[in-house]
Amino acid sequence: MGGQYKITGDKYPRMRPARRRGRFAVVAVACVTVLGVLGWGTLQLIDVFTGGDKASAAGAAGCATTARASASPAAVVLPKPGQVTVNVLNATTRGGLAQKTADELKKRGFRVGDVSNAPKEYDKKVAGTGLLLGPTTSLKTSLTVLGTQLPGAEHRADAARKGAAVDLIIGNGFKGLAKPADADTALAELAAPRSTPAAEKKGC
Repeated sequence: MGGQYKITGDKYPRMRPARRRGRFAVVAVACVTVLGVLGWGTLQLIDVFTGGDKASAAGAAGCATTARASASPAAVVLPKPGQVTVNVLNATTRGGLAQKTADELKKRGFRVGDVSNAPKEYDKKVAGTGLLLGPTTSLKTSLTVLGTQLPGAEHRADAARKGAAVDLIIGNGFKGLAKPADADTALAELAAPRSTPAAEKKGC
């Protein structure tokens, strides 16, 4: 080149622009991000169409298992009325209640033992309809069956008591035994107890 500008030395300046490395890095990162998002979305769709069904099936199976377990509770063998011996004791001032009640229980299939006035510890001291008293083993057996004849009566166990007989102690609030139809219904429900499916409680 002539004029006032002269080129000296053995190296010449490069005429092409410098590489824009920063722009390439941004583009690369953006591509990786897009690919990652697409892959994650694909996995979510696969899970919706496959894994969701498996989870639903597993949940349904669990609910069915729970329902079956609740529908078959541990059965308690209850005695029949003819296997229960009842002592009828009158703790009120009204005469004749013990014998009248004993006769009715006998008609309903129960075995009748002693019929008399209540001992001093209970005489005129039973405020409710009555007190059903028996050995500890009778709480969920004989007393439960006898309780169908006198709803609302207190059930009490005596650990020191011997024998299988139970007492029906008539209280001041006694107005009579349950109606035969109601007592029969209660006995039938004891023989075939209704269970509440746990599945309904857990929202299955």
